[in-house]
Amino acid sequence: MILTVCPSPCIDVNMEVESLSVGMSNKIISKRTFYTGKALNVAIGLARLNARVFATGFMYEENGRQFEYELHREGVPYSFVWNEGRVRENYKFIDNKSMLTEVDDVSSEVSLQKQEELLRLISQLSEKCDAIIVAGGLAKGMTADYYSKILKAAPPEAIRIVDTECDRLNEALKCGVKLVKPNLDELERTIHRKISSKQDMLKACYEILDKGAECVLLSLGKKGAVITDGSKSYHCKSVNVAMNSTVGAGDGMVAAAANALLKGGSLKDILRCGVAAGTAAVTLPDSISFMKDKYEEILSSLTVEEI
Repeated sequence: MILTVCPSPCIDVNMEVESLSVGMSNKIISKRTFYTGKALNVAIGLARLNARVFATGFMYEENGRQFEYELHREGVPYSFVWNEGRVRENYKFIDNKSMLTEVDDVSSEVSLQKQEELLRLISQLSEKCDAIIVAGGLAKGMTADYYSKILKAAPPEAIRIVDTECDRLNEALKCGVKLVKPNLDELERTIHRKISSKQDMLKACYEILDKGAECVLLSLGKKGAVITDGSKSYHCKSVNVAMNSTVGAGDGMVAAAANALLKGGSLKDILRCGVAAGTAAVTLPDSISFMKDKYEEILSSLTVEEI
């Protein structure tokens, strides 16, 4: 079983408007609401690949029940630590010039008591798990070392996979992590410098390896992804598809890469599967993950080259 831990769920509200004028009334052309959170998206992706998965994390009383419905619909079993307050809501406005304006919310605070409760739950749930995946940000009032506390709550033999950045990633790496999956912006923020060449990109990945990761899967958006374990490095180009939404693309990559890793796949296999899932996810306008048939179609067309 794979256990996914979501410390900070969110509701993404994407709205298309004719124009966005501050201080004036604006009419919505279309609206899509996603009940999301990186580790929850990963769980859904794993379920669509027929992997055994269980989701946990924090949830909030006022507006969190819809998440249960979405996970139930996807066949993902779950158990949350419930808190007072609301799941944070992020608003994205896209106008007729394709300009994106974002307004991001802050989650309700999680008490120390609730934080300890989740760690106990993770310890119980992970007793028989093969892997634990932790992804995303943290709730208000939480410190970066909670990532290391989550990973330490799992048994030492469980494979650890992490998708986060900056101090949270550095804390996770102290525990030893099998696979990390930053994108280029997240990697730059973590190492505190811009990456301007392929050599610098690999150097940055090696820095993450030196801190405790065994493998880095670096998402490059439309350009695909790179994977390295310090000895071998590979690049997989994506394929051209109609892009309808970027919601959950990186999480789909984590899901498929984790599934390949747990099946004993090589670095090339992990990379190809990750790129296929991330690419398949962007073709769907109303989903936070990919469809398996589209994933398999794209997977069959991908090639990997050593760098």
